[in-house]
Amino acid sequence: MTRYLLAGGGTAGHVNPLLAVADRLRRDDPGAEVLVLGTKEGLEARLVPQRGYELATIPKLPFPRRPNGAALRFPGEYRRSIRTVRELIRDRGIDAVVGFGGYAAAPAYSAARSEGVPLVLHEANARPGLANRLGARYTPWVGVAFEGTPLPHPTFVGMPLRFEIEQLDRAAARPEAAAEFGLDPALPTLLVTGGSLGARRINQTVAARATELTAAGWQVLHIQGGRGELADPGVEGYRLLEYCDRMDLALAIADVAVARAGAATVCEFAALGIPAVYVPFPIGNGEQRYNAAGVLRAGGGVLVDDAAFEPAWVDANLLPLLADRARVAGMGERAASAGVRDGSDRMVALILRALG
Repeated sequence: MTRYLLAGGGTAGHVNPLLAVADRLRRDDPGAEVLVLGTKEGLEARLVPQRGYELATIPKLPFPRRPNGAALRFPGEYRRSIRTVRELIRDRGIDAVVGFGGYAAAPAYSAARSEGVPLVLHEANARPGLANRLGARYTPWVGVAFEGTPLPHPTFVGMPLRFEIEQLDRAAARPEAAAEFGLDPALPTLLVTGGSLGARRINQTVAARATELTAAGWQVLHIQGGRGELADPGVEGYRLLEYCDRMDLALAIADVAVARAGAATVCEFAALGIPAVYVPFPIGNGEQRYNAAGVLRAGGGVLVDDAAFEPAWVDANLLPLLADRARVAGMGERAASAGVRDGSDRMVALILRALG
């Protein structure tokens, strides 16, 4: 029996690829034991047990950004977390540690190195996070979702996708999707999403042009997320949701999308051949702009700055795009050329190579 410790979490961008790899490991080797290491505060606290995996937790320990009391306490607390994970590795007979970034990952990387256990990483973003920049110094087994990710000895594996996305037959699922959302399967559909936290600029701009978008012959599936600040304008053909539990069906009916450029979003759209207008999150280290670079080079998407995504931009750019169905179809094909559907298989193959 092979025993794996999968470490990472915090956000969906870490948790979803972790769960995709866990599912593939368990599918390929039903006797394998998969233990997940995370924190009590991250999304993994809910999603991991919900998926049927055991979750072990360590304290959430943000890396200090300024000299204060937390910075003084950090070294001792970090060493304690490493000791906890080392004991877990020994007690559970862990054969390999697989990390996906996030608060729980860095102590797991240090513990794996100290225990001499094979360490494998997956970096979901084109610009790697701090934990994976640290962990990549400890191992030659580094899987990346995007070509050109600046980490030592990267292996391009793509994004491990959830099984329901990886195996999605969009054409076959379109009638079910239309019924799920109260849409017409015969009409082209614009999917709008800012992720689970929402995107105020995207939400406000699209809502302001709901009438014009539907008058152009398109129906709109708008998942606003966040605090649900928008009120439904009551426009026929415009469907406003706060959250969506069936993103596989939302992707099945989407002919074009407007979205942030989170790593998972970009990879899912590309894998399924969905052309998109990407509006990168304007705060942070700019990784969303880099995430979209490959599909933009392929011609499968358009990028617009958050500040520029105003109703006037929709009038001048989005509405003409939607009116050109041949251009939309070509963008979908070019998006698919940059996509990867077998990221889970590729990542598991990397793990097996690390195990020898």
